[in-house]
Amino acid sequence: MPSVGKGVEKSQKVGKMFIGSFTYSIDSKGRVSIPAKLRKYVKPEANDTFVMTRGVEQCIVVYPLDQWKELVDHKLANLNEFDRKEAMFLRAFLQRASEDSLDSQSRLLIPQNLIEYAGIEKEVFILGAIKKIEIWNPAVYEKYLASQPESFEEIAQEVMKP
Repeated sequence: MPSVGKGVEKSQKVGKMFIGSFTYSIDSKGRVSIPAKLRKYVKPEANDTFVMTRGVEQCIVVYPLDQWKELVDHKLANLNEFDRKEAMFLRAFLQRASEDSLDSQSRLLIPQNLIEYAGIEKEVFILGAIKKIEIWNPAVYEKYLASQPESFEEIAQEVMKP
């Protein structure tokens, strides 16, 4: 599995989607810079505003406001609030959701409860994930990769079937 190293920066230009990985620091106030290589894919409609919440794994997911609205309109708003599992998912996903705009130095203020949820300390591993950005504790991400029972090749063969 690939290693997450200090100072790692990999990115490519592919359409209007977030890709690549970056290792940055988080400051004492909980602010994280969003890499320029990811910021350039934020649509003007987002107005440099993002919604952050817990990921399905132990990470923070960050959606530009336009992508968040699309997620709400096309997925979340269609969940059945009277179905126990769907209602539980909505509550867990939305309870820690927080909106923030980039400051003058292109940083987002990550809420303390999300920092604690993701186990973030001094460094963050930032991963472009198509329509969203994931923020991980680098050590947690390494453990996540190592814990996968199947290799990347096996997973790729299964999920990329025609």
